[in-house]
Amino acid sequence: MNTPQIALITYTDTGNYSGISDEENSKLYDLLKEKGLNISFQIWDDPAVDWSQFDLIVLKSPWDYFDKIDAFYAWLDTLERLQVRVLNPVKIVRWNADKRYLLDLQEQGVNVVPTVWLEQGDVFEPGQLFQVFCAEKIIVKPAVSGGAKNTFALTLKEAEAKTELINELLQQESFLAQPFLEEIETKGEWSFLFFNGEYSHTVLKTAKAGDFRVQHFYGGTVHTPEPPAALLKAAQRIVDKHAAGCLYARVDGVEHNGELALMELELIEPFLFMATSAGAFERYCEALLVQLQEAANMVS
Repeated sequence: MNTPQIALITYTDTGNYSGISDEENSKLYDLLKEKGLNISFQIWDDPAVDWSQFDLIVLKSPWDYFDKIDAFYAWLDTLERLQVRVLNPVKIVRWNADKRYLLDLQEQGVNVVPTVWLEQGDVFEPGQLFQVFCAEKIIVKPAVSGGAKNTFALTLKEAEAKTELINELLQQESFLAQPFLEEIETKGEWSFLFFNGEYSHTVLKTAKAGDFRVQHFYGGTVHTPEPPAALLKAAQRIVDKHAAGCLYARVDGVEHNGELALMELELIEPFLFMATSAGAFERYCEALLVQLQEAANMVS
């Protein structure tokens, strides 16, 4: 059998994210090459690429997909029409692209941070939201977003001052609002990483002083403490139930009242923090090799 052609998907870096995925991507690519895989970097929205030549598409860092969501959905449609296998699976990627997936998880018993949905064209009413959440500060962000784009952490006074801007943004797309959990500032945000549903490693992300964004391109820092067992078990349950067939999954949340409060289940393009854990690159590669073997067994 011919060696499968694999596309490792990335994006056109315009400097928005400071190229932070480059080192992780390069090391992963080199390791996969060493293992004899026929793999190449491909930009997901490059019109010159013939996607039919690939046996497998691995979504690694299409980091601008939420800026071009209609084109991204159309690309997924193309891959489905060509019957090219995608990791993570297209159906799950579509579901995960819009944060309304959190509603599904909440309805199935997952402890999700309380959320109010602001549909496109709705009016932002900060007083009402603060009353609903009984919070001193709220988070407002797009339903389709990443990298803290158009994300605001606001007191009531700040929210009132931002009302005109947020209403302008609501004319373009849907948003969601959540109470700001003080644990984000006091304890940090946990990320649990899984490959093929098996736990790999954990990082704890903390924001720089005076900020709420934990992403490292905003000055956040990454730590590697031993995760609380109860939080890890909760993350594993989420992955077991909602990330079936996924090569990778990242569960983001905070410890609130002794439990994991889910903020995101990242199944499209999460940074995987593999450099923080010995053996993580190998675990990713082994997970991909297992997926390839399972696919080969299905064909034979």
